[in-house]
Amino acid sequence: MRRFSDMPEQTTLKRARAAKRAGRAPSTQAGEFVREEIDHIREGKHGARSTKQAIAIGLSKARKAGVKLPVPKKGTTSERTRRAAKRALSEGRHPHKTSSSRGRATLKALKREGHSAASKKALARQARTSARKRSASSRSASARQAARTKGPALRRSAARKAAATRRRRSEA
Repeated sequence: MRRFSDMPEQTTLKRARAAKRAGRAPSTQAGEFVREEIDHIREGKHGARSTKQAIAIGLSKARKAGVKLPVPKKGTTSERTRRAAKRALSEGRHPHKTSSSRGRATLKALKREGHSAASKKALARQARTSARKRSASSRSASARQAARTKGPALRRSAARKAAATRRRRSEA
C-alpha cells in the first residue's frame, strides 16, 4: 500500500475510466486527478507551494495510475520535469511500492505549504497565464470543440453568459 496521498481515490479512478471509455483525451482523464488534488488542498489534507505544483502532482498521479498522458515535448518544459514525467509514466506501466518513510516525508513537506494555491483566484490566474501562451487559433479551436460537445441546453446557457459578459464589458 502506498503512503502519502499517492494512491488516488476510487471515485477519481472510476471517473477517469469512464472518461477513457467515452473516448476522451488523456488530458481529460488526467483532469480528474488534478481535481482530486485541488480538493485535497481545499479540504486541508495538505498544501502546495503554487497552483502549478498542485497541477503537477495531479498529472503525476494520473500517469502513475496508468493514464497514457505523454511526456511534455522537448523545449516546452525543463529537462527535470520531462524526466519526472517519464518516470511517472513508467511507474504506471510497472508499479512498485513507495517506501513509507518517503511517503511520510512528502506529506510532511506538503503539509508545511499554504492552501491558497487551490483558491478560485489562483486557479483563474493560472488558467489565464497558460491560455496566454497558446495561439489565438489554438484557443479558438478548443472553444469550438467544447461547443460541439456541450449539447444544446448547455450551449444556450453559455451563450447567455457570454452575452451578459459582453454587455458588462461594453458598459464599463
